[in-house]
Amino acid sequence: MQHTIQGRAVHGLINRNTPVGHMLVGVRKRAAIQLMGSRLWGRFNPNHWDPVYAAETGLRAPIQTGEMSSAYIAEMCVNHFGAAMFRNAKMVCKYIASTHANEVITTHGRVSAKASKGNGFRFTVEVWADNEQGEKKTVGTVEVDVGV
Repeated sequence: MQHTIQGRAVHGLINRNTPVGHMLVGVRKRAAIQLMGSRLWGRFNPNHWDPVYAAETGLRAPIQTGEMSSAYIAEMCVNHFGAAMFRNAKMVCKYIASTHANEVITTHGRVSAKASKGNGFRFTVEVWADNEQGEKKTVGTVEVDVGV
């Protein structure tokens, strides 16, 4: 089965034959201030949606909540692991730099380990999100069972 992610062809989901080193196709999102100020993502804190307030607190622009980058990484993983991402998967992220309004964030992933488990494998994926200049904003790992 062939999938298309962000206009790029991807040949199927990650499966038992996927090797260590396999690169995931990322997703690309613009840090839209309209979303950053929604009730879901950060309305309680004006640093996430008010340019004047953000400047008064020393920021060059409003910043996204960390959960937004995690959501982008999760979307990438669902694109590659499908329903397995919702069964015994684990995602751990660390936010290492602020994502400012209007930055374009791209997610990345690389299979870093593959361990036998039951009838399948437990994949570990090194994940990160960066901006157009390649500055990493979020880093982490994802563990997913495939064929278990």
